[in-house]
Amino acid sequence: MNTFESLVTIPLPGRSLKPRRTGLTMVIDKGLGPVQAADLAEIAHPWIDVVKLGFGTSRLCPQDVVKRKISAYRKYDIRVMPGGTLLEVVIAQGKLEAFLKETRKVGFDALEVSDGTIPMDDETRAEVIGRASTAGFTVFAEVGSKFADADLSPEETVREIRRDLGLGAFQVIIEAREAGQGVGIYDASGGIVDEKLQAIVAGADLQNVLFEAPQKAQQVELIRKFGVNVSLGNIPPADVVALESLRAGLRADTLRGIYD
Repeated sequence: MNTFESLVTIPLPGRSLKPRRTGLTMVIDKGLGPVQAADLAEIAHPWIDVVKLGFGTSRLCPQDVVKRKISAYRKYDIRVMPGGTLLEVVIAQGKLEAFLKETRKVGFDALEVSDGTIPMDDETRAEVIGRASTAGFTVFAEVGSKFADADLSPEETVREIRRDLGLGAFQVIIEAREAGQGVGIYDASGGIVDEKLQAIVAGADLQNVLFEAPQKAQQVELIRKFGVNVSLGNIPPADVVALESLRAGLRADTLRGIYD
């Protein structure tokens, strides 16, 4: 007998399953309550690989609340990391070792290493990634600036991707901020700058790259270009199931052309 789940075959085949190495979805949590976090995890856990408690929000929330949120995500094998901006502040204040110790105690199991706001030289970056890995964190290294006037060239982006992977990062995130405009591979209106995208794809192994893509149009274009298992990040919690529908071919944007 058919069940509701088996009645309709997913049009786009080949979606990777957890634990995934490609096709990751990274969600940005900017202040969900613990009940909201638990609801999100229960509904969408098959499609969420990592949750980032964005920028410094985990510093502002009560620690017991942060622990409850992390526990809700980890229950479903979802990695959880604080935002890279918080780590930049920690490094600037010379508190890395204590930060690594305390974040492990709170329950984080991943770390975003970035220098999108505060500069970090190669030597410091190598030390941070190495110490984070030794402390047991899965490291997501982010490349690119949060400011258009300091953004990297395609060649610089490729160099930094290769550098961070060589230092032991699990994935390298291409910076786009939460808006997805004016930095990284996006122009001021959020459109993809194809020249930069193609340079990254030509110079780095796509399975090791996660594109921040908070806007639906960006998600659609990247899925069309690279398939259902392109890794995407900075996905708003409310858009997780909608993104997976795009990956599955259950929305017009990716379904078109399959049956006609």
